[in-house]
Amino acid sequence: MSKLTHIKETGEAHMVDVGGKAATAREAVAEGRIRMQPETLRLIIAGGHQKGDVLAVARVAGIMAAKKTAELIPLCHPIALTRVEVELTPDEKQSAIHCRVIAATVGPTGVEMEALTAVQIALLTVYDMCKAVDRGMTLTDIGLVSKRGGKSGEWRRPSPT
Repeated sequence: MSKLTHIKETGEAHMVDVGGKAATAREAVAEGRIRMQPETLRLIIAGGHQKGDVLAVARVAGIMAAKKTAELIPLCHPIALTRVEVELTPDEKQSAIHCRVIAATVGPTGVEMEALTAVQIALLTVYDMCKAVDRGMTLTDIGLVSKRGGKSGEWRRPSPT
């Protein structure tokens, strides 16, 4: 089993030194969803929310969050993102909005944290904009789907059995 890279032998937390690592193209895909009352989803889809276009605001919030990840997670490296795509798809059967984020960079460290942060902030933005009509919304199924690049190469989340 691998060791925790952010913990020194003495038990102290530290930022990993990535200075000697090669810059490679890296990409991470993360996703999650927010479940809500059917009426809330219909309001979002219809664009009838008094605060404006919920999905457009959430998309921008996700992109901004990816760019601010190193400011939010103490041992995360600030990186130069080359791409952040935030997709928000209403799912009427599950009364939810599915969020999928692709984050990319060329550098010495990966973009998994940026993708995951973007998903959560995009979904939290949906919650914030809709909480007046539905406080019972639930963020769920948030996780890394895949990553590629770097020394460890490709990784894909196993399909549930």
